[in-house]
Amino acid sequence: MEAELDLKIKEQPSRPFKLAHQIVSLTGISFERKSIIGAVELTIVPTKENLRIIRLNAKQCRVYRVLLNDVCEADFVYFDPFLDICQGDAKTRCLETFSKSHLIAAQKTDPDANCGELLIQIPPEGYHMIQEGRGLRIGIEFSLENPEGGIHFVIPPTSEDDPQPNSAHMYTHSYENSSRLWFPCVDSFADPCTWKLEFTVDKQLTAVSCGELMEVVMTPDLRRKTFHYSLNVPVCAPNIALAVGPFEIYVDPHMHEVTHFCLPQLLPLLKNTVRYLHEAFEFFEETLSTRYPFSCYKQVFVDQADADISAYATMSIASVHLLHSIAIIDQTYVSRTLMSRAVAEQFFGCFITSHHWSDTWLAKGIAEYLCGLYSRKCFGNNEYREWIQKELARVVKYEEQYGGIILDCSQPPAPLPVSGTNPAAAAAKHQEIVHFFPIKSLHTVSPKYVDAMRKKAHLVIRMLEHRIGQELLIQVFNKQLALATNAAGTKIGSGLWHHLLISTNIFIKAIFTVTGKDMSVFMDQWVRTGGHAKFSLTSVFNRKRNTIELEIRQDFVNQRGVRKYNGPLLVQLQELDGTFKHMLQIENTVVKADITCHSKSRRNKKKKIPLCTGEEVDMDLSPMDDSPVLWIRLDPEMILIRDLNIEQPDFQWQFQLRHERDVTAQFEAIKALEKYPTPATRSALTDTIESEHCFYKVRCEAAHCLTKVANQMVTQWTGPPAMLNIFRKFFGSFSAPHIIKQNNFANFQLYFLQKVIPVAMAGLRTSHGICPAEVIRFLFDLFKYNDNTRNHYSDVYYRSALVDALGNSITPVVSVVLRGTPITSDSLSTDAKLVLEEVTRLLNLEKHLPSYKYMVSVSCLKVIRKLQKCGHLPSLPKIYRCYAAYGQYLDLRIAAMECLVDFVKVDGRWEDLDHLITLLETDPDPAARHALAQLLIDNPPFTRESRSRLDRPELVERLWNNMNNQLAFDTKLRCDMVDLFYALYGIKRPLCLQSAEMNNMYKEFVREGITKKPSTVAASIPKPMPEIKTETRREEIHEEPDSKPTTTAVKRTANEAFELPDDEVVKVESHDEITVVNELIKDEVFEGEVTKLEVTHVETDNYVSETKKLKSEMFDEDENSVTIIDISETTVTRMDSSFDSSKAEGEFKQKMDASSKKKKKKDKKKHKHKHKHKHNREKDKERERREKRDPNISRLQTKEATPETLSSADSSNSNSNPPFNFHT
Repeated sequence: MEAELDLKIKEQPSRPFKLAHQIVSLTGISFERKSIIGAVELTIVPTKENLRIIRLNAKQCRVYRVLLNDVCEADFVYFDPFLDICQGDAKTRCLETFSKSHLIAAQKTDPDANCGELLIQIPPEGYHMIQEGRGLRIGIEFSLENPEGGIHFVIPPTSEDDPQPNSAHMYTHSYENSSRLWFPCVDSFADPCTWKLEFTVDKQLTAVSCGELMEVVMTPDLRRKTFHYSLNVPVCAPNIALAVGPFEIYVDPHMHEVTHFCLPQLLPLLKNTVRYLHEAFEFFEETLSTRYPFSCYKQVFVDQADADISAYATMSIASVHLLHSIAIIDQTYVSRTLMSRAVAEQFFGCFITSHHWSDTWLAKGIAEYLCGLYSRKCFGNNEYREWIQKELARVVKYEEQYGGIILDCSQPPAPLPVSGTNPAAAAAKHQEIVHFFPIKSLHTVSPKYVDAMRKKAHLVIRMLEHRIGQELLIQVFNKQLALATNAAGTKIGSGLWHHLLISTNIFIKAIFTVTGKDMSVFMDQWVRTGGHAKFSLTSVFNRKRNTIELEIRQDFVNQRGVRKYNGPLLVQLQELDGTFKHMLQIENTVVKADITCHSKSRRNKKKKIPLCTGEEVDMDLSPMDDSPVLWIRLDPEMILIRDLNIEQPDFQWQFQLRHERDVTAQFEAIKALEKYPTPATRSALTDTIESEHCFYKVRCEAAHCLTKVANQMVTQWTGPPAMLNIFRKFFGSFSAPHIIKQNNFANFQLYFLQKVIPVAMAGLRTSHGICPAEVIRFLFDLFKYNDNTRNHYSDVYYRSALVDALGNSITPVVSVVLRGTPITSDSLSTDAKLVLEEVTRLLNLEKHLPSYKYMVSVSCLKVIRKLQKCGHLPSLPKIYRCYAAYGQYLDLRIAAMECLVDFVKVDGRWEDLDHLITLLETDPDPAARHALAQLLIDNPPFTRESRSRLDRPELVERLWNNMNNQLAFDTKLRCDMVDLFYALYGIKRPLCLQSAEMNNMYKEFVREGITKKPSTVAASIPKPMPEIKTETRREEIHEEPDSKPTTTAVKRTANEAFELPDDEVVKVESHDEITVVNELIKDEVFEGEVTKLEVTHVETDNYVSETKKLKSEMFDEDENSVTIIDISETTVTRMDSSFDSSKAEGEFKQKMDASSKKKKKKDKKKHKHKHKHKHNREKDKERERREKRDPNISRLQTKEATPETLSSADSSNSNSNPPFNFHT
């Protein structure tokens, strides 16, 4: 299906016109009605004389009329398939079907395939205007009201008592190519043109948009003003943006072309946040040897933005949460990095754009790479390498969880050279990675995938840097920028505007032109193929030959996201005589290599060891064995996208931690040492924490590792709790070490260590599994003696870390509380009471003296949740609902939502899940909605495997309706909903729907049985009826005939299974409805052949109740599935399996026969039916006469009756069964 669709899209002709210029004029921007009235004019140049239909993009716009050259009115048609993605399909609820429809909808409106929502028909009187090479102006008048995506109005609630100025503002927040949501355009990255932009707003407001501000003109009534912007550099529609509000304006004192805008009263924070931005411009211009491509740059800080920062041509729209004062340390790193990335995206992403969605990896990856170079200059090489290591780990984690990321999905990789013997086997290896969403359109991919793709694109550009060298790679960038700059200065007629676009193939050619190297194989391996490599390394030292025998395995090639790697792999050995690098060629899944050592073992002789940095260090070699190798590293420069598992003795990891100068190696060593709780490990970690020469993040990680090691060594641990003496040594007073010194965060390394050590210490546990009393006292002393009066920097992050530490110290309740006993303040333990008092005090203090970003309150909410989970507090969600409500600060809302999501997962109450889904659907803040969706995806309330009482059909319907038609204008949230649907139900049809359908089917059968009056018939055997086909199940209900020749098979429908014989009178309580409760269901999966089927059997002696449970079993054979309806506990179970149905049925019958024989020994008389009835002698005689006539009927009766007999409880009275009742 998808292949056919792709073929159709490719066969479609390219757009029969070129876009030359566009005017956007928005005249009526109303904050009260949240509406926009405007017009656009596109100047197109037809490339064909027979142009009759023009397709443009426009969503949620009400189009009034279309004019050609201002004189000829044209008819138009609007069609948006996203308004109903699975059109006309009211029953399908599985992602497999939805994904196909989702991709079709995206491709039907894909501008790159000459498609669009707005179809303009040129009338016959306008044919003379269509001339090849001559411009045609298309004017469109439109309006927007209450937009649901693409443009966002922020209108804060105002009150008469509140003296705050009105900060209502609006801005566009297009998710990639989504400009169609606020004006008609050709919404493609591949169609740049020049722009003229006009915006009329109230006189107290400022309109900020792309291009250079030409003039501001007051309207005749002097109540409004119009901002005129002009952009003479061709850019594409997705890179056009707008922000309108009462902004305060700040011109950068270092670069007058750069202007910053913020909301009222935030100017002091703005000045501090942007004070180093000019350095980023200078760095990029110097690195790329190219001037900034535009004439100006504007940065607007707005509220409720769903992304931290978004780059557009000549401007960026950033979140107000990036602003910070000079006293804040932690946020500086984040804000400076994000703002520098937005500047890098001006070069690649806004000026040079991609040919197609499959080429966006290049613009994203190059911008991220340039941002990394700037971060290395700003924050140092250690920070940069640690960032690369984290990016790599996140990509690996995503790929192993969801599948490989294919950066360029437009064409498959070239097939590898194949031997003529078995070409099919090699071809089979190139199977396409299947995700639960289509990756061929931006409007169908998961936001998580887009984020991971950006990271992977950056890593691939870095790999290229190592292949061809940084200098040559920068030359390739410079060449593209030079061609684009030259093209930007020409008119459309020159035909050079295609140089403003970049694609994978263009990039390969550019590398070949500059370096002479063909990178096609590299691109096939890492760009057009998804997945990463995964290596396991083991080594053995051969003393006789003085060699180290390495074995590198790729055992996980069949694992999701992992693929086999062929190519070079660098192995780095640190020996006694220095560092030696060896390049191995990896061709198979197992590679063995013998590497001759350059040194000989001398563990008793002390000598300075030369390291790879050139320095020589003294080492204590006593723990060494015969091997002269101190440690081994694989791919130390991270030039592959890989996951590593290196096995070496603990002393080698300790050497690596102490003496390796590369921070990534130290992080690897710390992670490995968690498994070696020995005094030597304790010593190595302690020395690392104390060493001022170590990178601060390594020291922090070592502190967390020491906690884990100490907890494993709790019985052998001597001295005070881990890290207590270190903390007192660094931060305690000289005269009284238990009292902390006044805060002084001038040394940033010590500041981060001071934050981390209390959190790590709070994780310490005694042999009884509780936090040591000495640590608890230490934590409360930190709160008690915290003094920030003489500190230049804020201690808000430090206080937040102390609250986190309190949370870490909480352990589950030890005493057994009687079930049902309410938790009171008296039942709280002393430590829990102290923690609760401190948290309450801080929360109340925050209401009057809020900290930066409410950081302390965020930590307090998480501690309260921890107290609830450990049984110290009653588990109630009310406090989180209050903090999650609209109007609270975003970070506080997200923390409360996180607690609510965890609460729903643990306690599983429907009203709480319903509250979260309502928030997700209706919250006015798009940032909060997206954050909540991510929390639910990462920590779903239930999964397909774990059956839950929250798994209800109404939840399926709500999510499905959101995905299918209610989020047509919000691509990001719609794809979030798809991710959530997958997290809950997988790609198959939800099990609760299958259960509900079977329940409904049963209700219908029973209702028919109740409403139908019993009538007398001659025999107790139901008559054969035709098979029933149910549309909802799309399966046939039938029984397979027995293989024995003497038995004739009768097909019985489910109706007949519950139909009453006419010779029986049944007492039924008069209930109008029968409700079947959807209780917990035990799921079983049958693999291969079924060898055992259990049939519930109730002993007659134990039967006490007057009511009798009805149990019926239906075998529903559709290929390999069996459905069992068990009404005994009002439970319906569905089990998917693959087994030999005839064999299972045979064994099933044998079991039932065996059980019936036992019954006959126990009970002399046996009834062939299970209902209560009154005997009628005449009818009994008539039945006996019929049985004598046809012996087959008798046999059949026995076979039919046996399972019913086994499935029901028999009365001790042999003549009659007790009455049964249907209970609602």
